[in-house]
Amino acid sequence: MSDEDKREREHAYELEVLNPATEEVVATVPGATAADVDAAVVRAARAQTRWAALAPGERARLLRRFAVAVDEHLEELARLEVREAGHVIGNARWEAGNVRDLLDYAAGGVERLTGRQIPVSGGLDVTILEPLGVVGVIAPWNFPMPIAAWGTAPALAAGNAVILKPAETTPLTALRLAELALEAGLPEGLFQVLPGHGPVAGNALVEHPGVAKIVFTGSTAVGKQVLAKGSALLKRVTLELGGKSPNIVFADADIEAAAAAAPMAFLDNSGQDCCARTRILVQRSAYDRFLELLGPAIEAVTVGDPADEKTDMGPLISQVQLERVRSYATDGLEGIRGKAPEGPGFWFPPTVLTGVDPHARVAVEEVFGPVAVVLPFEDEAEAVTLANATDYGLSGSIWTRDIGRALRVSQAVRAGNLSVNSHSSVRYWTPFGGFKQSGIGRELGPEALTAFTETKNVFISTEGPAQ
Repeated sequence: MSDEDKREREHAYELEVLNPATEEVVATVPGATAADVDAAVVRAARAQTRWAALAPGERARLLRRFAVAVDEHLEELARLEVREAGHVIGNARWEAGNVRDLLDYAAGGVERLTGRQIPVSGGLDVTILEPLGVVGVIAPWNFPMPIAAWGTAPALAAGNAVILKPAETTPLTALRLAELALEAGLPEGLFQVLPGHGPVAGNALVEHPGVAKIVFTGSTAVGKQVLAKGSALLKRVTLELGGKSPNIVFADADIEAAAAAAPMAFLDNSGQDCCARTRILVQRSAYDRFLELLGPAIEAVTVGDPADEKTDMGPLISQVQLERVRSYATDGLEGIRGKAPEGPGFWFPPTVLTGVDPHARVAVEEVFGPVAVVLPFEDEAEAVTLANATDYGLSGSIWTRDIGRALRVSQAVRAGNLSVNSHSSVRYWTPFGGFKQSGIGRELGPEALTAFTETKNVFISTEGPAQ
């Protein structure tokens, strides 16, 4: 064994994957080292050259076959997500279906990734959209499958190779997707998954000169590090980061509907969602009535075994996350609390806090758990001020029957994704991304593929050579 091999073996490590509902170890997987990343980039670059040379229709066909493979294994993938991430089974099925649908959607864009002909004098000017090369996707643990696909599917469709680094706690669905890609006929090395620690595998991916772009989803603090390290190589970076989204309820809204919809707007995925509407802003004249309706709605949420079809909310991802959430929602604060299981598992009850100072930590910082605050406001101007009183700007909701108000407030709130009289934020065919410290760039939607291309301009003279 060479000295280099010995050094590499010394740095090898493994990742334990826990079931958040039971704290049992469900799998152990090898963790990628910097050398593993380097070797993966070499393989990816070779595969990308062959992939980009395929006819667009052939690339589209293979991506559709990948989508079919995901669909055929949808229940398997969903059950895997339940075990490694603690997602309720209904959500996990939706997530696997979202991967399938996004692959189909991206495949439809392969043959429509066209340039332009621009009028010029003395010749013909055309633009060509060329793939970047190797793309690194660093996915989070809160939505392991769909968010991984948000970067992977359009990058592959645009002719790139992808190296996916899943979160340390949730690598299993990513690894299975890579197997399904090979079974569907995608070239070996084109889509690789490297589980590993962020400071090791993630950092190596960000700093590798052979990686043209990084797509990162995670905390704002780590996103800033990714941006700083990527900038040293002028590497393209897309960041989808934190959120502290408002749910603005005006007195003229359907208060019953707004109160009924509010719980799962911040309890979905146990509140581990950057789009969670954790700041419920209610016009003072409707405040008491809203709380009267909200209380029973919170208490009706079923928290328990995520594999049970009747469960609404599962556990948090880890002990670390549980302690973080507890630090924000102390017993001394007033509010409404639901029920959660006792015993093994990382459980925290649905919690709504009232009487909170608008500037308190829990009111302005991202908790990333099943905790929301309810704050009163007097008028439209104060609602907008409160909604914007955070460093984040990812999503939000506006409840009102006044169309003019809905439009005014939608324009005034500094967020990338807003819903009126609903809590919808993410559709794979519409753009998604944030303002302020919620991120840089946009994912999904009609322009998703172009974000993974370079624009090349070519001028062809129609005039004869100079005499």
